[in-house]
Amino acid sequence: MLPSYEVIVALTPLWEGERSDDGRPRVPDDDLAALAGATAEHAWSILDHAGYPRQYVGGWVQSSPGRAFAGRALTCGFVPYRPDLNEAVVRDGRAHGFTEGGRQNTWVIESLGAGDCFVADIFGKVFNGTVVGDNLGTAVATRTGVGAVIDGGVRDLTGLRELEANFYFRDTDPSPIREVVLNTVNAAVTIGGATVLPGDVVLGTELGVTFIPPHLVAAVVQESKKTAHRDRFGKLRISERIYTTTEIDTGTWAEHIEADYTAWTKDNPI
Repeated sequence: MLPSYEVIVALTPLWEGERSDDGRPRVPDDDLAALAGATAEHAWSILDHAGYPRQYVGGWVQSSPGRAFAGRALTCGFVPYRPDLNEAVVRDGRAHGFTEGGRQNTWVIESLGAGDCFVADIFGKVFNGTVVGDNLGTAVATRTGVGAVIDGGVRDLTGLRELEANFYFRDTDPSPIREVVLNTVNAAVTIGGATVLPGDVVLGTELGVTFIPPHLVAAVVQESKKTAHRDRFGKLRISERIYTTTEIDTGTWAEHIEADYTAWTKDNPI
């Protein structure tokens, strides 16, 4: 259930930077902060060009709609309950110091740290698939400062809405989590058609979530800054009625507009 440091490193070989104690790529905090202004479109253009076109997932309910975040994925996956598998998972959990009586979703939450994003694949299960309520949600929020992406359900939404975090989920239900087994932690999981690896940076926006491979985060940050800077110039020139929306809202600016932008950038650097 719990992979070794070496296994996680082998799973994420393109990352050459710092790693967390468990082996996950640890994208710098400054890059996470810089992503706060990024959009799903900024990220998607970079990912698509790099060969990762299916990393965006929409169609969520959010506990704090519009509250953007960027965090490092700590992944987990659940499967429908099977007694022999459950016994094996309980033995493995005991060997790693988790109490046998504790619910298996709490084992993952207890592993979270600052800047993490709790990513749970529970195969879209809502009834008896509520991975967190307001108590466990409080633990997620205080441990991470970020939130969670849960391909399943939550309960106690009123309490979740009071937290300084954002939870993306499929629906709510008053039932507890039951009839599932924690099958993987810090392994590859599938969230809404996207493959997510431990240490991916989860970009949560008003539209949905994007799972960014860590070795591409710096490129997304640069693209976001560049696009935001060009947007600032374009909106300024439109408001000044120097250029029309047709001239600005196009994939390639005319040479005289590019020249104007280059001159403007000298006094207004990115």
